[in-house]
Amino acid sequence: MDIGIIILLVIVVLALFAIVWFISARNKFVVLRNKVEEGYATIEVYLKKRYDLIPNLLETVKGYVKHEKETFIKVTEARNGAINASPAEQAVAENNLSNTLKSLFAVAESYPELKADSQFINLQNQLTSIETELAQSRKYYNALIKNFNTSIEVFPANIVANMMKLEKKEYFQIEDSIERQNVKISF
Repeated sequence: MDIGIIILLVIVVLALFAIVWFISARNKFVVLRNKVEEGYATIEVYLKKRYDLIPNLLETVKGYVKHEKETFIKVTEARNGAINASPAEQAVAENNLSNTLKSLFAVAESYPELKADSQFINLQNQLTSIETELAQSRKYYNALIKNFNTSIEVFPANIVANMMKLEKKEYFQIEDSIERQNVKISF
């Protein structure tokens, strides 16, 4: 009779351990999922700041540069494309917008009076600050994605992840192969 009680107690303890582990694993996934969503929302906040700044930048540049209409159209189209992009398309749209902004700043380099304009300098500094914050947010988001993806794939936690129907998430990364190349500097 003592052996039966001991076996029953062992089974109860193991069952309790399994239940506690399951609850703990599930809660961990909920926390990770919420952190990933928060990380993406932070990126969206900086993107909105960037989108709001671009029309002001364009208006400032337009005052000096009348014959660069094609550049303005490209920047505006890229901005609209980025605003309307789905989360899956967001990285590609953002890379396109970054490239068109580079062309806008390249145009500005040809106009010394524009480069000296205090409003242009202020907007350029704001954009640089936003880009830095955005890069940090993307880095944080990608770290969260790495933790999330690793957590849902390791055994035995993947059993709970499958029960929750969790799937791997994509990193926010550069899609353009030109952006990945080293910068060439020549004097």
